[in-house]
Amino acid sequence: MPTRDDALALLQTYNTNPALIQHGLQVEACMRHFARKAGEDEEKWGIVGLLHDLDYERYPEAHCHKAAEILREHGYDEEIIRAMMSHGWGIVTEVEPLSPMEKTLYAVDELSGLVNACVLVRPSRSIMDLGVKSVKKKFKQKSFAAGVDRAIVTRGAEMLGIELGELMEEVISGMKADAEAIGVAG
Repeated sequence: MPTRDDALALLQTYNTNPALIQHGLQVEACMRHFARKAGEDEEKWGIVGLLHDLDYERYPEAHCHKAAEILREHGYDEEIIRAMMSHGWGIVTEVEPLSPMEKTLYAVDELSGLVNACVLVRPSRSIMDLGVKSVKKKFKQKSFAAGVDRAIVTRGAEMLGIELGELMEEVISGMKADAEAIGVAG
């Protein structure tokens, strides 16, 4: 299996937009956090998070489908490809998230974007002083980070069998763990 460094290089090959690369890094941090908590393979879960939007910049009309081709060409296994495909369930794919890794990616993708937006409007511009209460308030404010699909976030929490507030807390924790590297340290 390709390494994390290989995955980052691949992401950077297909994406020049710093925000998209940062989003991949943020989802990777969340996925690693959840893998650690579940006793799962951090490297695999992290790579899935890092590469989930691999094709979004160059091939938005073929999102997920083009990434599957690219990942196969680069030797990624079908478990990683299926997980990546599942984050587009009901939007651009019919691949329903079934495994814990797939459900986690589905749950944290949109929410990590909302948490990042919350960080950007804080005076500190840091995740270190961001609480669940602030994220919940912004979650309810539909005009804030309007591109974040709240229904997906809610469905993701349900898939994982946890309360929305707990999911928010875990995403914040996952992003805090790598705050400097993922651009949310302030």
